[in-house]
Amino acid sequence: GYFFVKRDGDIFSLKPLTAFDEVFNVDEPFTVGFCDPSMLDTNPGWPLRNFFFLLAQTWGDKLKEINVLCYRDYTQKGIRKIGHSLLIEGVTLPSKRDSSDLPKVIGWERNEKNKLSPRFVNLSASMDPKRLAESAVDLNLKLMRWRILPSLDLVSIRECKCLLLGAGTLGCNVARCLLGWGIRKITLVDNSKVSYSNPVRQSLFKFTDCFNGGIKKAQAAAEALKNVFPGVDAEGVELTIPMPGHSIGSEKEAVDEVKANVTKLEELIQAHDTIFLLMDTRESRWLPTLLCRYYSKLCINAALGFDTFMIMRHGFLPPQVGLELSPSESLLTHIPGSELGCYFCNDVVAPTDSTRDRTLDQQCTVSRPGLSMIAGALAVELLSTIIQHPDKGLAPADSNADQDDIDTASALGLVPHQIRGFLSRYQNVLPASKRFDKCTACSDIVLEEYRNNGFEFLCKVFNCPNFLEDLTGLSQLYAETLDDHIWELSSDDD
Repeated sequence: GYFFVKRDGDIFSLKPLTAFDEVFNVDEPFTVGFCDPSMLDTNPGWPLRNFFFLLAQTWGDKLKEINVLCYRDYTQKGIRKIGHSLLIEGVTLPSKRDSSDLPKVIGWERNEKNKLSPRFVNLSASMDPKRLAESAVDLNLKLMRWRILPSLDLVSIRECKCLLLGAGTLGCNVARCLLGWGIRKITLVDNSKVSYSNPVRQSLFKFTDCFNGGIKKAQAAAEALKNVFPGVDAEGVELTIPMPGHSIGSEKEAVDEVKANVTKLEELIQAHDTIFLLMDTRESRWLPTLLCRYYSKLCINAALGFDTFMIMRHGFLPPQVGLELSPSESLLTHIPGSELGCYFCNDVVAPTDSTRDRTLDQQCTVSRPGLSMIAGALAVELLSTIIQHPDKGLAPADSNADQDDIDTASALGLVPHQIRGFLSRYQNVLPASKRFDKCTACSDIVLEEYRNNGFEFLCKVFNCPNFLEDLTGLSQLYAETLDDHIWELSSDDD
């Protein structure tokens, strides 16, 4: 854009600014040139002012008077024209200025008070790669709103703070999909390390993360998210979630450690809007389920089998007391969001230690490789659909029955209670169920016990496998069932 003009007889050649010593001749007129964007007949464009300043600061001791070629080149009706270029002769440069006296602004314009003042232009958005990424990553979402769904509320999705309990196969896929929806606050919780079997299935880890015993999964996943998009507020937290049936004993050190973990989990759940349960074991989901109901947080649960999966949202307890359901939420047609069952509502046994007396292959979840990606994506899509519903977490449960006749309130479609998938048949069903009044996680009696006794109540749950069954009345239900000579249900593998 800027150059020197060297004359040798009738031959003119252009030289870069680095060739000053080659071009400069004290006995001949010195000509500089620049690509002039101006189309005015007598006035050059703004870049010449910057060029003059550079010339004065760099070669002002040698250049006293110069000629300026304002080179203009454009095509009109297929014909290239340069005839409107200007040659300005006899320009006197100012003397070199001290660096401490350099101008902070160039140009003046009237401000809101109609006074002349400098104008500042922040170019970081067009020069900083992180700022460029910030404006580019949401392009797909903006196109969705501009071209397909004008009612799509991207702000509510973006501001949703998500807590992912589990940074394994499901956790990695859920986190990546959350990024795609523009969510900026993602906290991952895990207590394990990356092993050599993980990277091929868990998309946020790489081979080098396994070296020297492996690095912590939560921290590694958070750093991987930042490498994908530096603008995400991703945090990894190492935490062990206390579980029913996993005895903590009575030693003070062990009890204090468990209490610290419970306190940390309570703080994390209160600081986020949506909590995803993505752990390996059934019992590890009990305490987060209870806390989400207690603190009125939207909870989305994802669980895998070999070729089956289950995605569900737990019943959302309204923060305010005395909420009246609208007629459209009548129990005759839909189950309101406040009365939906949780992960444990369909069970008639309390969660216990599912890893005891089991070999490694029995402890691990064995699934088809693509299952976690399908389930993780559906869990995030369920969240985005809930956010678009006017009632958010209180949205009534839609089902797949007569879905062509359903007038969905969410811009993204149905808001089901559960999505149960069968990969062997490539089929999904959308069942819905009410809260169980004897549920070991979300029933009123469990919530009241936690409200009154807090950590003391939790210690009884951790140390005594039958405590929850006795508390909720399941033990009495078993006895009544046996007295009535009804089949006893067994959860054994046989």
